[in-house]
Amino acid sequence: MPKMKRHKGLAKRVRMSAGGKAMYNKSNSGHLMSCKNASRRRKNRLMSSIANKKVTAKIKRALLA
Repeated sequence: MPKMKRHKGLAKRVRMSAGGKAMYNKSNSGHLMSCKNASRRRKNRLMSSIANKKVTAKIKRALLA
């Protein structure tokens, strides 16, 4: 049976934290910043974590290679 391959698309978008949470960058921070207020732009810089344990387990399984 062949080895499991890492999901390359997911690996570019998500990383696992030291505590085992899946961290990702928020959307809506690519362009058209003039219409968004400063607090929204600041919050978009921070990474967010996925709270759902089942989704986190699936992501961890897809990232293991």
